[in-house]
Amino acid sequence: MLSRLLVALAAMAAVVAASNILVQYPVDLTLAGVHIGDILTWGAFTYPVAFLVTDLSNRAFGPQKTRLVVLSGFVVAVILSIWLATPRIAIASGSAFLVAQLLDVSIFHRLRHGPWWHAPMFSSLFSSALDTAIFFSLAMAPAFAGIDAYFGMEDSSLAFPAPLLGIGQEVELWQSLALGDFLVKLIMAVLMLAPYKTIRDLVLRRLPAAA
Repeated sequence: MLSRLLVALAAMAAVVAASNILVQYPVDLTLAGVHIGDILTWGAFTYPVAFLVTDLSNRAFGPQKTRLVVLSGFVVAVILSIWLATPRIAIASGSAFLVAQLLDVSIFHRLRHGPWWHAPMFSSLFSSALDTAIFFSLAMAPAFAGIDAYFGMEDSSLAFPAPLLGIGQEVELWQSLALGDFLVKLIMAVLMLAPYKTIRDLVLRRLPAAA
């Protein structure tokens, strides 16, 4: 049991640390005349894996031990984030991660005995929406520029105008990034159903703690 918990913890810390770095880099790609960097950062493609780790942990260990995985992963991820990213990104990431992942645990547990895809799909859906709202507000909205000032850093807010999703009316860039990030999370939530079911059926069902 301990070894499996350590694997879950390590996976969670790796995903969040990588995402904290990649979220600072817009995707430098243009498709059909739309600059994807106005919509997405690379972190949008890696962070949804954290919900997969949480859901598999919940299926294997139950909600109580999964909350321990989340809390432990939160501590490790924040420490790594402070080292690898800016303080503002670390605070935003840590806050969004903790609140959203705990919500994911709760929703998943309520739906765990329904059709196999309900728990991972709906827990990821609602948790991703909350995660996006918290992270982009704290990390990039001008309302929280005081975080940068507190640490003696220049304002890193992305408040300059950009077309919504690269094609719509002009909004602040962080808002366009937030919407693009959430849309990718929705797509990733669907894509993560395949590895979730595969790991659940081939690995977790062989473990005594699996349910």
